[in-house]
Amino acid sequence: MRGSPPRVQRSTRQRRELLHLFQACEDFVSARSLHAVAESAGIAISLTTVYRTLRMLEADGGADVIRDLGGERLYRPRPVEGHQHYVVCRACGLSRAVESEQVELWAQGVAAATGFIGIDHVVELTGICRDCGRAAQPEPG
Repeated sequence: MRGSPPRVQRSTRQRRELLHLFQACEDFVSARSLHAVAESAGIAISLTTVYRTLRMLEADGGADVIRDLGGERLYRPRPVEGHQHYVVCRACGLSRAVESEQVELWAQGVAAATGFIGIDHVVELTGICRDCGRAAQPEPG
């Protein structure tokens, strides 16, 4: 379940419409693909504004971010439950949230052991989803 869109600076009609489109995303999306969706929906918004909006969402905690194999940043609306980790298919981009309590506990332990505050971390799990794995296997003959 997704919460209400996070507050974004300089709320314009185009940004509000973009946020609505972004909140409807089920999987990770690039700024370019979100821009294409916005254009096809008749929203006149620049690619630069899409990038800025997604960066603000990330900074405000409204989006989770991963990088694809080419290094491009992909965004997904952060669930109401907060920060999550995902496993992402390298072939099709399908993503699924995964249990990550051990990662969070480890990060808290590192903070306590080192005296650091404001610890942040990135854990990226990638693989091949079941459907893509089946498609890649030759049929028995």
